[in-house]
Amino acid sequence: MRKVSKDDMGHGSRAQGSRPSQYRQGCTCALPDGKIASALVSTLEAVVLRVGAEITITPQPAQPAEGDNLTLEVRGLSGELLAYNWYAGPALSLAYLVASYIVSTGDETPGPAHTGREAVRPDGGLDIQGALPGHSGTYILQTLNRQFQTEVGYGHVQVYEILAQPVVTANHSMALVEHRDTLRLQCGSPSPAEVRWFFNGEALPIAVRLGLSPDGRTLTRTGVRREEAGAYQCEVWNPVSISRSEPANLTVYYGPERVAILQDSVTRTGCTLKVDFNASLTLWCVSRSCPEPEYLWAFNGRALKNGQDHLNISSMTAAQEGAYTCIVKNSKTLLSGSASVVVKLSAAAVAMTIVPVPTKPTEGQDVTLTVQGYPKDLLVYAWYRGPASEPNRLLSQLPSGNWIAGPAHTGREVGFANCSLLVQKLNLTDAGRYTLKTVTLQGKTETLEVELQVAPLE
Repeated sequence: MRKVSKDDMGHGSRAQGSRPSQYRQGCTCALPDGKIASALVSTLEAVVLRVGAEITITPQPAQPAEGDNLTLEVRGLSGELLAYNWYAGPALSLAYLVASYIVSTGDETPGPAHTGREAVRPDGGLDIQGALPGHSGTYILQTLNRQFQTEVGYGHVQVYEILAQPVVTANHSMALVEHRDTLRLQCGSPSPAEVRWFFNGEALPIAVRLGLSPDGRTLTRTGVRREEAGAYQCEVWNPVSISRSEPANLTVYYGPERVAILQDSVTRTGCTLKVDFNASLTLWCVSRSCPEPEYLWAFNGRALKNGQDHLNISSMTAAQEGAYTCIVKNSKTLLSGSASVVVKLSAAAVAMTIVPVPTKPTEGQDVTLTVQGYPKDLLVYAWYRGPASEPNRLLSQLPSGNWIAGPAHTGREVGFANCSLLVQKLNLTDAGRYTLKTVTLQGKTETLEVELQVAPLE
């Protein structure tokens, strides 16, 4: 605290002129105690400063929080004092007068700036009960001695509020599209306290801090990136209080990118897969995308009824050979991507097999002699009941796709394009050997036999 000069006083210009004799330094005048306070206030019009020790005003506690009991302690008082005047404001003005105190009687008179919480102490200090942030500011103590000389001391008090929890709000949404949208977060707090930001519980990275407003209350990121998705919090603080907001979770939509088709965790995009006849195959479609994309599978350019991230081929045949394409679409970014593979039968698929379905039919049932691995360049085939001779021929399939009955046809046999044979309403005499003969476009002939068993009805 510093001792004020005449120029520091609210009416210093008048103090520099000639003073009335009753205010001259060294003059002693006896006044009743009841008039001392008014006399002290009147000295504002003609201040006489006594040269002496400097008055210091120190708040205790030094950093009070709202609700604390605060004392402005005074040091450096000297001489026999008549009264104290306390002011809460930047100047010695009646409008800022908190209270006047008469030393001899202990009488205290509130002033216009009294809030009902202040009380002058006999030693000249000022108590403030349950201090509020509004009590912050400059305080002035003015003393009057028996020679009607005055001294003043200045002090400053900062009462810190107990901070309420701030709230993080977004300008639009907390779900944004990468490289397209702008993130703008506001830290809402009624307090003028300092602000700092946290990302996923850690102090905000430097690169992100570059987007802070000068007051630190607005965080802006143009063209938000996926690595900036996470939990954002702001924290307000002062020397006596600290409060952090609830997390505001940011989602950043992106992709799909790097679309690929996997088989057994190995990328197969753009490759040709060789699959054994009758083997199973699962193709997985993967990509980098947020949110999870929509899936569409196509086979040789024709859409399949499959909206999953994988496609199953349970029994590989020549009919499943071709190009498989996975198409992924992101409903948030409105972007899409695709990947393709070619699936073919391996060389081992040359060997044909015949499998009865059901494997053990009963009298009266239908059975299909299913052919697996038939030639892809098939020209014609024929089924025989027994050895491959004309009298035993059941039917033949022509290149046109039509089949014609043979000498052994009973009216219950039907042929299919994949060389399979359906025998309807079995009887016990249908049991026995069946022979399939195929001829390819290159003239290659192949013969295959199967033994059919028919169980009697019980």
